[in-house]
Amino acid sequence: MAFGIEEVDFLFETFDEENAKTFENYKTELQGIRAGRANPHILDKVEVEYYGTMTPLNQMANVTIAEARVLVVSVWDKSALKNVEKAILAANVGITPNNDGTVIRLVFPEVTEERRRALVKDIKQGAEETKIVLRNHRRDINEELKKLKKDSRE
Repeated sequence: MAFGIEEVDFLFETFDEENAKTFENYKTELQGIRAGRANPHILDKVEVEYYGTMTPLNQMANVTIAEARVLVVSVWDKSALKNVEKAILAANVGITPNNDGTVIRLVFPEVTEERRRALVKDIKQGAEETKIVLRNHRRDINEELKKLKKDSRE
């Protein structure tokens, strides 16, 4: 029994999809790094309790860069300002929100040398973890191909 090209194509498509997901996850992780500049992506995973349901922040507010180190969160429903502030604090993004009653400001501090070293260490660790996941994907696809080849010889 010979294995078909369809099976091999399916394996390679699966391999490509898994690798793409892995790269996308790492890219998302990198976007969330707080490196001293205002970055709206740092709030992408923040969810706010809004009328009893958990709602992503980007569905209930605009997040804009006011200055190089200042993010402004403009909540559409002003009654939700306190909940948004609590959610940002709970998300542990490393920045304390300032609520002035109309908008929430997030002021990013200057990056110290110590913080910069920690960021580099975190980035390297994430890169290494991504490499390991990619290596595992490659190992799995090779095992599947060997199994198909062995089955085709029998």
